[in-house]
Amino acid sequence: MTSGQRRLSAVATAALVVSLAAACGGDAKPSSDGSTSSAAPATEAGAALSGEVKIDGSSTVAPLTQAASELFGEEQPQVKVPVGTSGTGGGFEKFCAGETDISNASRAIKDEEKAACEAKGITFTELTVATDALTVVVSKENDWVTCLTTDQLKKMWEPAAEGKVKTWKDVDAKFPAEELKLYGPGTDSGTFDYFTDEINGEEGASRKDYSPSENDNDIVTGVSGAKGGLGYFGFTYFEENVDKLKAVEIDSGSGCVAPSVEAAQGGKYTPLARPLFIYPSAVAVKRPEVAAFLDYYASNINAIAKDAKFIPLNAEQEAKLKADITSLKSAG
Repeated sequence: MTSGQRRLSAVATAALVVSLAAACGGDAKPSSDGSTSSAAPATEAGAALSGEVKIDGSSTVAPLTQAASELFGEEQPQVKVPVGTSGTGGGFEKFCAGETDISNASRAIKDEEKAACEAKGITFTELTVATDALTVVVSKENDWVTCLTTDQLKKMWEPAAEGKVKTWKDVDAKFPAEELKLYGPGTDSGTFDYFTDEINGEEGASRKDYSPSENDNDIVTGVSGAKGGLGYFGFTYFEENVDKLKAVEIDSGSGCVAPSVEAAQGGKYTPLARPLFIYPSAVAVKRPEVAAFLDYYASNINAIAKDAKFIPLNAEQEAKLKADITSLKSAG
């Protein structure tokens, strides 16, 4: 079961509150089932749709988009919105090959990926949908560390550490000689790209003798099952597994800061707070089911984000998201 499925009931409640608030303001439109909602045009009378909106990409962004997919499906049950998790890089490969309509991404698209899309005539818009606090986690059995500096993280993960930094004591003499078992995203992951850039100083620069996976649940299993385990992934997956894992505070030079909504929004959780994106194809948006899904996503974005444990957009970011979708729909 996905994060979106587990939270669907609560997210639906949040979305309902948004819709009722809009109704009180006189701006709501009747939906196909007679209720009110602010998510036009997906809920306008007579706007029953069908078809499929294909989405793939980041496993970090997937729970947010999955929640939007399931809620949208309650209003437009004839529209299928499957959400794959091939990783940010794998998602862009499919997207730029014309195999998907929207790509989830935990980093901005790279120049070579833009070129691949251009070669296929695929144009797109980058939309920021939430913020993430990339989270470093250890086993619950780890009783020697609560905070790590960015220098200590680099000492663990940099290419020079391969075959040399094998125990926690190799990282810091104050730590025990417990075997260091590292788990992390694979090289197709935007999380991998972001972490290596911010911690190791170069995107893609990492030791190779760790256990990689595009499935964050594998990282959870690995770290929770090893006393000396350490891994990293999006904040959502930590929130889903607080009973199995312990989040490590990060010190980038100004003291130890725990990952949280408040720290990321306030700019204190550096350098591991980051924006999260979706990339819709301009051609796909011309189809009414894709346009309606994007409208629904944007209209309910912060209700979904808050309940799915993502860090919501601020008012300026939310307004930009809606304006960008409007511009994308009217283009061409």
